[in-house]
Amino acid sequence: MTLSGDFLANNPILKIVARHCQQPHPLSMSQSLSEYIHQLPIIDVHEHHLPETLLSKDVGLLDLFQQSYVGWTQARPYPLPGETVDEGLMGPAVGETTWERIAAYTENSGSNQFVRSLIHGLDELYELKGEGITEENWQTLDQGIRQRHADPEWPHEVMRRAGVQRIITDPFSAPLQNACETLGSHYQSVLRINALAMGWHPDNRDHNGNCASEFAKILDLPLDSFDDFCHMIDVLVDTLADRNQVAVKNALAYDRDIQFDAPDETLARSAWKKEAASPEEKKAFGDFVVDRFCALAGERDVPVQMHLGTAVIRFSHPMKTVGLIERHPKTRFLLMHLAYPWSSDLIGMAFVYRNIWIDLTWSLLLSGSNFKRALHEYIEVLPDESRIMFGGDNWHAEESFSTFKHARKLISEVLQEKVDSGYFLEKDARRLAEKIFSRNAIAFFGLED
Repeated sequence: MTLSGDFLANNPILKIVARHCQQPHPLSMSQSLSEYIHQLPIIDVHEHHLPETLLSKDVGLLDLFQQSYVGWTQARPYPLPGETVDEGLMGPAVGETTWERIAAYTENSGSNQFVRSLIHGLDELYELKGEGITEENWQTLDQGIRQRHADPEWPHEVMRRAGVQRIITDPFSAPLQNACETLGSHYQSVLRINALAMGWHPDNRDHNGNCASEFAKILDLPLDSFDDFCHMIDVLVDTLADRNQVAVKNALAYDRDIQFDAPDETLARSAWKKEAASPEEKKAFGDFVVDRFCALAGERDVPVQMHLGTAVIRFSHPMKTVGLIERHPKTRFLLMHLAYPWSSDLIGMAFVYRNIWIDLTWSLLLSGSNFKRALHEYIEVLPDESRIMFGGDNWHAEESFSTFKHARKLISEVLQEKVDSGYFLEKDARRLAEKIFSRNAIAFFGLED
């Protein structure tokens, strides 16, 4: 797809980015690049902050481990084909908190990046003096966490300390939730559509337990026919702003193959209300729903976030989504997580398809070394500087704080390496950092500056 001069001149996102880049940043040029980056404000484009988790007053050290990616070192919280969900992993800690249970994370899985990142963040927030979590200090830390979480302002204070100004969350436990009302005025959210793509039967639920027929009840809409279902999709998109939602979120890589073929409405209709729909009918129904959401998003200039990479891994390669992206050239896709472990494939896609933006979220928590390598490549290959942004992708504020602490370090290192090698000047690195940390997200989601 070739972009004309008129498109570049009239593109509202590029205009906003250009306008911001002309404005001087208040941070001084006398600071080192690392100091500069460590003070930049953040627009957080992806979290899983849920009221029942983020604002819980009953949180201890074991809860922070279990209700975070640290918990994924012990068990996956989502099923592969033929498996059932481990119900306990993301819930409250069950049983007594003991050193043996803590050590299962800090020592048995102590070299894992999820574990290292969270420990570094807790070290700063709870003043562990660089000692990490030990058999001697874990009880004091656990008590400190419980005392802090008794204060409902603590999670917000932690996010302020992280330098986060605005947060876009994916409340997957309640996709129609108004996060601005439940979490605070600095929150907005996205609409996760997994339950809709699996909604050919009223009892169907996605891997998070959501059901399309329950959405219809919340919206007070009839759901007696396939046409009623299509109308509900239209209503959901047209009422996004009413719920302070700024995008559609496709996380179907956790539920099915992400190859979304051209819609076959006849086959999709044949799945309607069938308890024993064929695999072909189920796929056609989901393909139709995803395509309809993407078409409406393009018409209404609503972004579409899409999870790529590690999930049901044999179904989640980013190249599987190419047909969908080609069919909707006016839809702005924010493709997530560097599609780990296929980061180079995703950058190739983003170079070819100019309706792709890149979300660095989660990739730096999976592997800092892979993240740095990939970010070097993305800086060199992406067609313009508006294409990259990132978020925390966490449940608790402490984990988000830890993620941003880690992100500032890694991004500083990459940009400093680019300056040291003579690739660009420090002023170029600072400009790009500002875009990655906030300005691209402001433009992409149409947020207030």
